[in-house]
Amino acid sequence: MTKYHLVKGTRDLLPPETAIWSAVEETAKSVFGLYGYQEIRTPILEHTELFVRTVGESTDIVGKEMYTFDDPKERSLTLRPENTAPVARAFLEAGLHAGPLPVKLYYIGPQFRREKPQKGRYRQFHQIGAELLGAASAYADGELLLMLNRFLRELGFSELEVLLNTVGDAASRAAYSTALREFLAPHTESLSADSRRRLDVNPLRILDTKNPLERELLKGSPALKDYLTEGARAHFATVREVLDRFGVRYRVSEQLVRGLDYYTDTVFEIVSKDLGAQDALVGGGRYDQLVSDLGGPRVPSLGFAIGEDRLIDVLPAAFRVKAAPEAPTLVAARDETIALDTLVQAERHRDQGLAADLAIGLSKKAVIKRSVRARQGVTAVGYPPEEFVVKDAKTGAELRLSLGEYVNWLVKGGKDTDEG
Repeated sequence: MTKYHLVKGTRDLLPPETAIWSAVEETAKSVFGLYGYQEIRTPILEHTELFVRTVGESTDIVGKEMYTFDDPKERSLTLRPENTAPVARAFLEAGLHAGPLPVKLYYIGPQFRREKPQKGRYRQFHQIGAELLGAASAYADGELLLMLNRFLRELGFSELEVLLNTVGDAASRAAYSTALREFLAPHTESLSADSRRRLDVNPLRILDTKNPLERELLKGSPALKDYLTEGARAHFATVREVLDRFGVRYRVSEQLVRGLDYYTDTVFEIVSKDLGAQDALVGGGRYDQLVSDLGGPRVPSLGFAIGEDRLIDVLPAAFRVKAAPEAPTLVAARDETIALDTLVQAERHRDQGLAADLAIGLSKKAVIKRSVRARQGVTAVGYPPEEFVVKDAKTGAELRLSLGEYVNWLVKGGKDTDEG
């Protein structure tokens, strides 16, 4: 037993599960590539102000969950809790906004939040995400949802549904925020401390509450759709038109506002009815003011993030089976006197693109036990030329097999063995 243990809220990912992770990530790269996206990798450390400015002071992420510390020069740094703001920062810092637009970027990597550890939630977690920077058209929103729908179906998910809403453009949000504050002001004593704080900073966040009393209170609140500008209405109508045209199932959910302050217009989640109550697979939306909030020009943008840990937990079994790696051929030697010949055989396998696992000093019994258990084919070197006599299960004919042939026969499901 080691005296060193995992940090609370983290975990090791070990084989063979890591093969499943790799297969999911390769699927993401393949599908996103079909839509013209390229990979970006940002640092896990950013200046704290980046997240305070973009994610929002009213969010739980900034208020409660970030891993923040001062470096030796007393600069406040934070382990990234999400990756949209870093991607926008990199886009602006590299001057990509001055080149051809839009810019399509995707990322895969760890994020960090100090949440209460529980099944499917970790303090170091992983996200697969994409950002489309410099696209104002509602058709871009629709295409992004088509890409996500394709990706999830490639992983074997079915019964997918897009939960869709609009939080309006800047003018819509300003008008609605005023109306919502006026509605909630007489009820502040009924609000939680978090909601009272949000009432001043961003009252739309209260719409996302999980508090039953607050949800009941909000049933009588003004409707955001009544405060949308004509432009916001037209944008949302076009997104729905795209989904209708391609037969993507969706449902307008007026309570959906997402958890970050930078969203504008379209917000969405994709759920699978196969998953029960915790059915959300991905969420995202449009953020037309984020780049300008960082000091750049106005660059209409949108994106999404998928919690990879959760995604893999609920991955359909068929994809898991397909993604599982084939066992390497066991190249086995009786002893070290023929170890070099055995290594030559192993390298010949690898020259042909076949995985090989070298083992020296195994008895015949050990070769058979290990290979059948791991379903490995076998190339045996330096064992006495004794034969195994077995019966063909279909014809009844006797087969005379070497050790390697015999184990391969067992691995492939041979039965009725009668060793000679």
